[in-house]
Formats: sequence, structure tokens, C-alpha cells
Amino acid sequence: MITLFRKFAKSPWAIGLIALTAIALLVTGGSQVDVLGALGPQHVISAGDRSVDTPEFRTYAERVRTNLEERAPGQAVTFERMAEEGVLTQMLDARTEELGFLAWAWRAGVRPGATLVANQVRQIPNFFNQITGRFDEEAYRNTLAQQNLTVADFEQGLRDDVAIGHFTSALFAGIRAPRVYGALAAGQARESRDGRWFEVTEAMAGASPSPTDAQLTAFLNENAEQLRRPEFRNVTLVLFNSGEAPAVTEAQIAERYAFRREALSMPEQRAFTTVPASSEAAAARIAGALRAGQSPTAVAEANGVSATTNSARARTQIADAAVAAAVFGLQPGQVSDPIRTAVGFIVARLDQVLPGSTPELAQVRDQIVQELTEEARRTAVYTRVEAYETARNDGANLADAARRAGARLVQLPPFTAQGTLPNGQPLQAPPEVFSTTFTLPANGESEVVDAGQGQYFALRVDRIEPAALPPLDQVRAPLARAWVQRENGRRLAALADQLAGRIRGGEDIAAVAASVNAPLVSRQRLQATQETQTEIGGGVLRGLFGQTKGQVFTEAQAADRRVIGRVDEIRAAAPAEAAPLVEQIRPALTQQLVQDMVQSAAASAAARVRAESDLARARTALGLEAEATPAAR
Repeated sequence: MITLFRKFAKSPWAIGLIALTAIALLVTGGSQVDVLGALGPQHVISAGDRSVDTPEFRTYAERVRTNLEERAPGQAVTFERMAEEGVLTQMLDARTEELGFLAWAWRAGVRPGATLVANQVRQIPNFFNQITGRFDEEAYRNTLAQQNLTVADFEQGLRDDVAIGHFTSALFAGIRAPRVYGALAAGQARESRDGRWFEVTEAMAGASPSPTDAQLTAFLNENAEQLRRPEFRNVTLVLFNSGEAPAVTEAQIAERYAFRREALSMPEQRAFTTVPASSEAAAARIAGALRAGQSPTAVAEANGVSATTNSARARTQIADAAVAAAVFGLQPGQVSDPIRTAVGFIVARLDQVLPGSTPELAQVRDQIVQELTEEARRTAVYTRVEAYETARNDGANLADAARRAGARLVQLPPFTAQGTLPNGQPLQAPPEVFSTTFTLPANGESEVVDAGQGQYFALRVDRIEPAALPPLDQVRAPLARAWVQRENGRRLAALADQLAGRIRGGEDIAAVAASVNAPLVSRQRLQATQETQTEIGGGVLRGLFGQTKGQVFTEAQAADRRVIGRVDEIRAAAPAEAAPLVEQIRPALTQQLVQDMVQSAAASAAARVRAESDLARARTALGLEAEATPAAR
């Protein structure tokens, strides 16, 4: 909690408010080798039984981009700019964690009911008829289509919002930061300090000479974990999906059409209007009024109920069997007798009949040809797999067996156990290729592996390049720069520690500063605010407010500068000044506590369902080149 107070006090209002905004936002070059692009799931995000594929992620990213453009009128927001400024990574991480939490919540039993979702839908005016004020299913679907959303996706989003809202509300309802927390934060926020300090630079410490080969070699070994080249392996892959599938004959097309004709037919559909009734007698009165020519709306209003217009639907699409039987027993314009349903009585009037239809062969020919072709391809794959395994059992090696089976041999470039190429780009292949490769020794050959979706492969490990440090000559220049930077930093730190030691030993800070020709700065009544940090620098602010009275500090002020100072006086906040802040700060502290708990819960839930994302695939989905180092949560 003390860390929380300090963090809050150093930026009394802005940080708290920005944090709340952040959680609100959270809730509401090189070439690639595509070897088996069609194999394996192409998920950008995977979280338990929730996932986001490439098209879904692009749609999601488009909505985020549009939202950013609306917030910054006149500024073009591109995916390239979002990636450069880190928005893409933040968006991917946030969405991954959110889906991970939702997957966990569903497993844990946090499952919003249909009524809650329906209540959310009813709050959106665009889904209702502007004249009658009743829910309009056609307007509902059209409005969603304009936003590139399906009903299923939209209602899933509503369920997710309800689940997150209820979980967050449950946490918030039981939390209130104690008043003493606000008092501590207010006291620290209004505390002020006096201090003196001066800066020393790398030039004062002296620049390091160029390193020798022995020093570079030692430095290389010290950083072996970061610089070691991972193990790479080359494999020969046997693909069984090569070759052309057998041609589809007219006889096969005719046979399949005869078999699928009933399934391809469109059943009769009927549009109808229903009026509910409180009793059978009331339903009989409503039926009589409708038969007399009154409109369903007028009859419903006279009886204190609402009429419902149902768009054309097949008999199997009507949930209540009694209603379906009655509607499909009427002629256009006819009114039914009272219908007993599971929840009472209704009367139905048939408005329209759309006759069923059976498509001609010409209308579905392309669909049938595609089905038969795909089946023929799968059959051909199975045939090649069987022929390959027969050849292997007869003693043929991998290459000969592949040729006899009509399979295709592909030489893959070297890749790591994580599927990364030497240039840092990902190899587009299913995980089974990588896991199989790294279970075999050199020249080891695998059995046939099922990669899913009717695809199979086998492979041979041709070469193993062990993990090793790069030769010194390959990394000499960048390694030398890093070594010099480190040594300069060490010299600067040593000088700062020496000067600070003199002050701690009793020498006056002004005399110590003068000994290195550094100007001494003296300030009084400084408070830990963002404005103060901007004025004096983060290093000074950390030093002044990180020590007790009379202590000496040394902090990094920049990459090539360090600050040495002394805390001369600590002035407690004036009660009259701090007291009004206590109750004002308390709600913000409560919000921070809730935020921390929500973030911790979301991160923990995502970890439990092993939520992960693929940054390289996310970039590819947006038409960008994959980054050198793909990120995964």
C-alpha cells in the first residue's frame, strides 16, 4: 500500500484520472516463407475456447482505427502509424487479456442470461421502428450489417460487456479505501522539501579507450545468453497434398444433385402477426376483432397489449410448435383461433406466404462441383499417405517413398524450435512441424503426422546447427560501442559515488561541486508534482523524495549525466491545506484499488486459460510486414 500512496501522491490527480480512463478503454521488413499456409489454425489470438482469426482481427482493428480518427479530427490514422506508436501491441495485449478473462469467466459460471442481453438490445434506439416504437428485427439486422457485424457477434459482445460489468461491479461494491489512506496520500501530496544538488557528466569522468579483443571476448561471454545464436534445423518436408485432384464427372454431379436436392431446397416461409391475450376469452375477442377487419395494432392497443410482426420464416424456425401448426394451417389474411402457448394465449394472422423452391442443377452446379472436388482432393491425399506408408514398410527411404506415392518434397530453410527464420521472421507452418522436428536427431525421419484439416506431412532432419555465440568479427562494431557505453557509465557512477562519499564524510556540498566546476542548485519547498519533475528532472525528484532529511543521494539524470544532492529539510503538509484533499482523494484511491484488482484478476484469468497472441500474424492481417521478433503473451 505504501507504494500505492507514493505513486498516487507524486501525481495527485492526473495519474488517478488517467488510470481510470485507461481501464475504461480496456473494458468498453523481410520476406516470409509460407510452406503450409493452409495448415493449422490461423488464430491471431487464442484464449481457451475463445479465439480471433485474421479477418476478425482486421475488423476489430478497423473499428479501433475509426475510433481513433473520430477522437482526432483531421488526423489520418493508419495501421502503420498505430504499429509505430505501439498502439497495435497495446491493442493486441488488451484484447488477448480481455478474451482470456472472458473465457475464464464463462468456465467459472459468469454467464449472462438471455434476458440481460435482450435488455441491452432494447436500450439501442436504432433497433426500433421510429413510427410504432416497437422492436424491428429487420432494422436490427440492417443496422448491424452497416457496422460489419453479425447478430451472433453483436450479441456475444453484449454478453461480454455484461459479464465484465457485473464482475467489476461486484468488486467495486465491496471496496472503499479507508479514510486514513486518503490522509496518507494527501499528506505526501502536500509535503515539501528543500535540497541542493549538482550534476556530473561523462566528460568529467573521462571517456573509456577502445576495448581490446580480450576485453570484447570477455564482454561477449558475459552477455552470452542475449547474444547466443539459437539452434537451427533444416528439414525435408513430404507434402501429400501435391498433384491435381481427379476430374469430377457429369455422372457424379448428377448423383450428388439427386442426393442433395432436398437439403438444397428452400422450404415454404410465412410472415405473420401475433397478438397476445391474458385469457382464452380475451383471445377469442381479439380473433373476432381481427376477422372483422381491424388492424392488429388497433386491436392490441384496445386490449392493452402489443402486436408483434414476424418476418417470413420456415415452420422449423418458429419456436412454439402450437404457433407453427396454426400459422401453417392458415390462408393469407386468415386469423387463427386462440392458440395456447407455453406462456399464455395468442392469436395469429397470416400476412404472407413465400412458396418453397427447389433449385435447378444449373443453379447449384458450382457448389456441388466444389464439394466433389474437395472430397476428391482429400481422397487423393489419403491415397498418397497409404501409398507412402506401404512403400516405407517395404523398406523405401523417405525420398523414394514420397516419389512412389506422388507426394511433394520441400526443402525448408533453417528455423528454430519456435519457428523463427535466421532473419527473425516467422516460418508460416503449423506448430506440429516445429515440435516434430525438434524431437528427432540428425537424419531422423518422422512418421506421417496429421496437421489437421485433412492435411498430412512427414519430414527428415537434414542438418542441425547447434546454438553458439557469433564470431567476434561479426559483432565487433556494435559490441565495442556497447562496451564503451558500459565503461563510460561505470566511470560516471564511480565519480558520482566518490563525490557523494565526500559529502557523506562531512565535506560541504558546495565545496564538492566547486571541485569539479559543477554549478550548485539550491531550491526550497519543492513538491512532488509533474510540474516539478519537468522543471528539475526525474533524477533530482527521485533523490529528494526518496531520502530522509540530511541524507545524500546520487541518481541518473540522463544517459550521460548523474545528479548528486542532499535533502536539507522536509516540511510536513499544512493540515489546513491537506485536510480538504482527504475525502477528495479517497474515491480516486478506491478506483485505483478496483483497477488494480480488475487488472490482476484479468491477467490471472488469462494466464489460467493460457491466452496468447501472435503479433506477427496480427501485423500480417493488417497488411504490414511481420516484425523481427513476434510477441506472444
